[in-house]
Amino acid sequence: MSYEKELAAAKKAVSLAACLSQEVQKTLLQSQVWKKSDRSPVTAADYGSQAVVSLVLERELQPEKLSLVAEEETGDLRKKGSEEFLEGITKLVKDTLASEESYAGSPLSTDDVLNAIDCGKSEGGCSGCHWILDPIDGTKGFVKGEQYAVGLALLVEGKVVLGVMACPNLPVASAVGETDKSSPEDVGCLFFATTGSGTYVQPLKGNSPPQKVKVSSNENLEEAKFLESYHKPILIHGTIAKKLGIKALPVRIDSQAKYAALSRGDAEIYLRFTLSGYRECIWDHAPGSIITIEAGGVVCDAAGKSLDFSKGKYLAHETGIIVTTKKLKPWILKAVRESMEEENLYF
Repeated sequence: MSYEKELAAAKKAVSLAACLSQEVQKTLLQSQVWKKSDRSPVTAADYGSQAVVSLVLERELQPEKLSLVAEEETGDLRKKGSEEFLEGITKLVKDTLASEESYAGSPLSTDDVLNAIDCGKSEGGCSGCHWILDPIDGTKGFVKGEQYAVGLALLVEGKVVLGVMACPNLPVASAVGETDKSSPEDVGCLFFATTGSGTYVQPLKGNSPPQKVKVSSNENLEEAKFLESYHKPILIHGTIAKKLGIKALPVRIDSQAKYAALSRGDAEIYLRFTLSGYRECIWDHAPGSIITIEAGGVVCDAAGKSLDFSKGKYLAHETGIIVTTKKLKPWILKAVRESMEEENLYF
């Protein structure tokens, strides 16, 4: 199955959500960053992006019932005192959709926006079709004006078959290196992949045709580039890198933009080991995983097993996530196993 219709709808939805997020990021003040009940940051862009994607998928695909597994919920938006914030989100969504000619003039109320966000309450699972969305992946990076992504994937019978990811601040050239010299015209990428068809990228702006991308062919670990998240340093990452003989310091990038960078050969390794007890949400990895795999890469847990997205909102996997090339995988798994044994971590 080619998923042409689904891919076209997903690209439109993600591109519009990225436009909304860029408008918010231009003028975002610290006072406009809310805290959710779990104390994590959230902005109008998180909610607005989720509403836009939900509304576009409904309009373009007209499913009998849209099943969307997404990060945001409307509980805080429905509380007293949130009216002005919700009105602002509604205006953002309305203005964004109006930029697409076929959507111009469509009425949109605050209730419509709330209902669109609430479409994301699906639990996913191993049967049927489910869209998986992270409306703003890397909110901390987004707030700082740095890297973030809008990631959308399609899960069919427990398997990820399609992924689209917008990285509005990712350089069109390399994301690793002297990225601060990229002009505003040279940033913003849209990555997409469907199972068995490869991975492609095109600039978010303009009409440049998509270009097929492949992971790095580098087999020299000393020259390998290593990506990790902007979080508290994870000691085992350094231990693994030392065992592999990697000389360069890790490059820290927020969000699934790391998957995107690796898929086009900007780096060879992305490690994600988290604190004990942390559960990985499927929306944090589903879009990036298929984009990397279709570019010739591998995504697995510390035991070398493929990630399982069929168990609901959380990944069923062993400790740690490894993203790399097929040629480097055996060496990395060996270094991971030895490092975990030294630190008394077990599968």
